[in-house]
Amino acid sequence: MTARDVVLARVRRALRDVPPEETPADVEVVRSGPSTAPLTPGHVELFAERVAQYRARVVRCVPDDLVATLVPLLEDVSTLLVPFDLPRGLRPAGPRHIEDRQLPTGELDAVDGVLTTARLGIVETGTIVLDHGPGQGRRAATLVPDIHVCVLWADQLVAGVPEAIVNLDPTRPHTWISGPSATSDIELERVEGVHGPRTLRVVLVG
Repeated sequence: MTARDVVLARVRRALRDVPPEETPADVEVVRSGPSTAPLTPGHVELFAERVAQYRARVVRCVPDDLVATLVPLLEDVSTLLVPFDLPRGLRPAGPRHIEDRQLPTGELDAVDGVLTTARLGIVETGTIVLDHGPGQGRRAATLVPDIHVCVLWADQLVAGVPEAIVNLDPTRPHTWISGPSATSDIELERVEGVHGPRTLRVVLVG
């Protein structure tokens, strides 16, 4: 018996008492509320540390220095993609800006980097979550360019995954980012940039 057979057998046993006409929508889901303890400066430091462990670059700044902080992070980006609704105040001078208005994949592939905001960050896992709302761009725009520079405010941090889930709209698309794209599927050799940006730079404001 394979591992797959074992898993499927357990699923069948767990579902044997379920009426065939019952659907997932018929089942009430009861959530135990996540912790509501306020975050501390230590949580912000921990988030930055966890993100850096994924080989991502983390830069902290105060709001007034945000644009100046972005400039060196974009020095090697000759063509910068920005969501059409990215706030004007976040668009630094320097790289040639291209507003993404449903650019085809071929044109996205010619872009060096993308600059976005995010929906929230998870302290416990060092994960950044995009729900592709204003300033975050569509999913393809954040996965095709080789460099992703993401701006996140400290007050957008939540403690853990349960807190993130209750703060996200389940009807929106979500992209969870834990460091640059990487895989070790082939001969256990780490290869970056296979499923998304090879380089992740995070600006943590506040």
